Amino acid sequence: MTDLYDRIVSQRGSLERLADKIPGFRGYHDRADRRKADRLLRDYIAGQIDQCVATLVQIEKLILDNIGLQYMPKTRDLKGKIQLYRDKVSAAVPGYAGLWAQMKIGLPELEELYSFDEAQIRYVEKVNKALDALRKAVLSKEGIDAAIMEADSVTTEALDALALRDDVLTRFAESV
Repeated sequence: MTDLYDRIVSQRGSLERLADKIPGFRGYHDRADRRKADRLLRDYIAGQIDQCVATLVQIEKLILDNIGLQYMPKTRDLKGKIQLYRDKVSAAVPGYAGLWAQMKIGLPELEELYSFDEAQIRYVEKVNKALDALRKAVLSKEGIDAAIMEADSVTTEALDALALRDDVLTRFAESV
Protein backbone atom coordinates (compact mmCIF):
# COMPACT_ATOMS: atom_id res chain seq x y z
CA MET A 1 0.00 0.00 0.00
CA THR A 2 1.12 3.58 0.55
CA ASP A 3 3.26 5.22 3.19
CA LEU A 4 0.19 7.05 4.54
CA TYR A 5 -1.73 3.76 4.78
CA ASP A 6 1.18 2.14 6.63
CA ARG A 7 1.43 5.06 9.06
CA ILE A 8 -2.28 4.97 9.84
CA VAL A 9 -2.34 1.22 10.43
CA SER A 10 0.87 1.29 12.50
CA GLN A 11 -0.55 3.99 14.78
CA ARG A 12 -3.57 1.84 15.45
CA GLY A 13 -5.11 2.39 18.84
CA SER A 14 -7.63 0.44 20.74
CA LEU A 15 -11.39 0.58 20.42
CA GLU A 16 -11.46 1.87 23.98
CA ARG A 17 -9.27 4.83 23.03
CA LEU A 18 -11.52 5.68 20.11
CA ALA A 19 -14.64 5.31 22.26
CA ASP A 20 -13.10 7.57 24.94
CA LYS A 21 -12.83 10.41 22.43
CA ILE A 22 -16.42 10.31 21.19
CA PRO A 23 -19.33 10.66 23.60
CA GLY A 24 -21.91 7.90 23.16
CA PHE A 25 -19.77 5.84 20.77
CA ARG A 26 -19.95 2.04 21.31
CA GLY A 27 -18.46 0.76 18.11
CA TYR A 28 -19.41 -1.40 15.18
CA HIS A 29 -19.39 -4.84 16.79
CA ASP A 30 -23.15 -5.23 16.80
CA ARG A 31 -24.25 -5.27 13.16
CA ALA A 32 -27.47 -3.41 13.99
CA ASP A 33 -25.45 -0.63 15.61
CA ARG A 34 -22.86 -0.26 12.86
CA ARG A 35 -24.72 2.37 10.88
CA LYS A 36 -25.65 4.28 14.02
CA ALA A 37 -22.08 4.16 15.34
CA ASP A 38 -20.68 5.22 11.98
CA ARG A 39 -23.12 8.15 11.82
CA LEU A 40 -22.20 9.19 15.37
CA LEU A 41 -18.52 9.07 14.48
CA ARG A 42 -19.02 11.06 11.25
CA ASP A 43 -21.13 13.67 13.06
CA TYR A 44 -18.55 14.01 15.83
CA ILE A 45 -15.64 14.45 13.42
CA ALA A 46 -17.63 16.84 11.19
CA GLY A 47 -18.48 18.91 14.27
CA GLN A 48 -14.81 19.09 15.19
CA ILE A 49 -13.97 20.20 11.66
CA ASP A 50 -16.72 22.85 11.86
CA GLN A 51 -14.83 24.23 14.85
CA CYS A 52 -11.67 24.36 12.71
CA VAL A 53 -13.54 26.40 10.10
CA ALA A 54 -14.80 28.76 12.82
CA THR A 55 -11.24 29.13 14.12
CA LEU A 56 -9.99 29.96 10.63
CA VAL A 57 -12.73 32.60 10.24
CA GLN A 58 -11.50 34.22 13.47
CA ILE A 59 -7.93 34.10 12.16
CA GLU A 60 -9.05 35.73 8.90
CA LYS A 61 -10.56 38.57 10.94
CA LEU A 62 -7.25 38.96 12.76
CA ILE A 63 -5.46 39.12 9.43
CA LEU A 64 -7.85 41.74 8.09
CA ASP A 65 -7.59 43.84 11.25
CA ASN A 66 -3.83 43.61 11.69
CA ILE A 67 -2.31 43.00 8.27
CA GLY A 68 -4.76 43.60 5.45
CA LEU A 69 -5.94 41.63 2.45
CA GLN A 70 -2.71 40.08 1.22
CA TYR A 71 -3.23 36.63 2.82
CA MET A 72 -6.96 36.38 2.19
CA PRO A 73 -6.76 34.39 -1.09
CA LYS A 74 -4.59 31.77 0.67
CA THR A 75 -6.82 31.56 3.73
CA ARG A 76 -9.90 31.39 1.50
CA ASP A 77 -8.37 28.41 -0.33
CA LEU A 78 -7.46 26.78 2.99
CA LYS A 79 -10.96 27.34 4.31
CA GLY A 80 -12.42 25.78 1.17
CA LYS A 81 -10.20 22.72 1.63
CA ILE A 82 -11.16 22.35 5.30
CA GLN A 83 -14.84 22.68 4.37
CA LEU A 84 -14.36 20.04 1.66
CA TYR A 85 -12.83 17.76 4.29
CA ARG A 86 -15.84 18.37 6.53
CA ASP A 87 -18.28 17.66 3.71
CA LYS A 88 -16.51 14.43 2.74
CA VAL A 89 -16.51 13.21 6.34
CA SER A 90 -20.15 14.09 6.77
CA ALA A 91 -21.27 12.58 3.47
CA ALA A 92 -19.36 9.31 3.96
CA VAL A 93 -22.18 7.47 5.73
CA PRO A 94 -24.85 7.20 3.02
CA GLY A 95 -22.39 5.44 0.77
CA TYR A 96 -21.66 2.87 3.46
CA ALA A 97 -25.22 2.20 4.59
CA GLY A 98 -25.92 -0.53 2.05
CA LEU A 99 -22.40 -1.84 2.38
CA TRP A 100 -22.69 -2.41 6.14
CA ALA A 101 -25.82 -4.49 5.75
CA GLN A 102 -24.14 -6.93 3.36
CA MET A 103 -20.70 -7.15 4.93
CA LYS A 104 -19.53 -9.73 7.41
CA ILE A 105 -16.68 -7.94 9.07
CA GLY A 106 -14.46 -9.81 11.47
CA LEU A 107 -12.28 -8.44 14.23
CA PRO A 108 -9.19 -7.90 12.03
CA GLU A 109 -11.23 -5.83 9.56
CA LEU A 110 -12.83 -3.86 12.39
CA GLU A 111 -9.41 -3.12 13.86
CA GLU A 112 -8.21 -1.85 10.50
CA LEU A 113 -11.30 0.31 10.08
CA TYR A 114 -10.97 1.68 13.62
CA SER A 115 -7.39 2.70 12.87
CA PHE A 116 -8.65 4.88 10.01
CA ASP A 117 -11.42 6.34 12.16
CA GLU A 118 -8.97 7.12 14.93
CA ALA A 119 -6.63 8.65 12.35
CA GLN A 120 -9.37 11.10 11.34
CA ILE A 121 -9.64 12.26 14.94
CA ARG A 122 -5.87 12.72 15.06
CA TYR A 123 -5.98 14.68 11.79
CA VAL A 124 -8.56 17.07 13.18
CA GLU A 125 -6.25 17.61 16.15
CA LYS A 126 -3.36 18.27 13.73
CA VAL A 127 -5.45 20.78 11.79
CA ASN A 128 -6.27 22.52 15.07
CA LYS A 129 -2.58 22.69 15.99
CA ALA A 130 -1.73 24.06 12.55
CA LEU A 131 -4.42 26.72 12.95
CA ASP A 132 -3.06 27.61 16.40
CA ALA A 133 0.36 28.06 14.80
CA LEU A 134 -1.23 30.23 12.11
CA ARG A 135 -2.91 32.40 14.75
CA LYS A 136 0.45 32.88 16.50
CA ALA A 137 2.11 33.72 13.18
CA VAL A 138 -0.56 36.31 12.43
CA LEU A 139 -0.22 37.90 15.87
CA SER A 140 3.58 38.06 15.51
CA LYS A 141 3.30 38.99 11.80
CA GLU A 142 6.02 36.43 11.03
CA GLY A 143 5.90 33.09 9.23
CA ILE A 144 2.34 33.47 8.01
CA ASP A 145 2.95 31.92 4.59
CA ALA A 146 4.66 28.88 6.15
CA ALA A 147 1.87 28.47 8.69
CA ILE A 148 -0.79 28.60 5.98
CA MET A 149 1.16 26.04 3.93
CA GLU A 150 1.44 23.72 6.95
CA ALA A 151 -2.30 23.91 7.66
CA ASP A 152 -2.96 23.22 3.97
CA SER A 153 -0.58 20.26 3.98
CA VAL A 154 -2.16 18.69 7.06
CA THR A 155 -5.64 19.13 5.59
CA THR A 156 -4.54 17.55 2.31
CA GLU A 157 -3.13 14.57 4.18
CA ALA A 158 -6.37 14.23 6.15
CA LEU A 159 -8.32 14.14 2.88
CA ASP A 160 -5.92 11.51 1.53
CA ALA A 161 -6.37 9.40 4.67
CA LEU A 162 -10.15 9.65 4.33
CA ALA A 163 -9.87 8.44 0.73
CA LEU A 164 -7.78 5.50 1.96
CA ARG A 165 -10.59 4.61 4.37
CA ASP A 166 -12.92 4.46 1.38
CA ASP A 167 -10.43 2.16 -0.34
CA VAL A 168 -10.37 -0.13 2.70
CA LEU A 169 -14.16 -0.34 2.73
CA THR A 170 -14.18 -1.07 -0.99
CA ARG A 171 -11.65 -3.85 -0.43
CA PHE A 172 -13.86 -5.29 2.34
CA ALA A 173 -16.91 -5.16 0.04
CA GLU A 174 -15.04 -6.88 -2.78
CA SER A 175 -14.08 -9.73 -0.47
CA VAL A 176 -17.74 -10.45 0.40
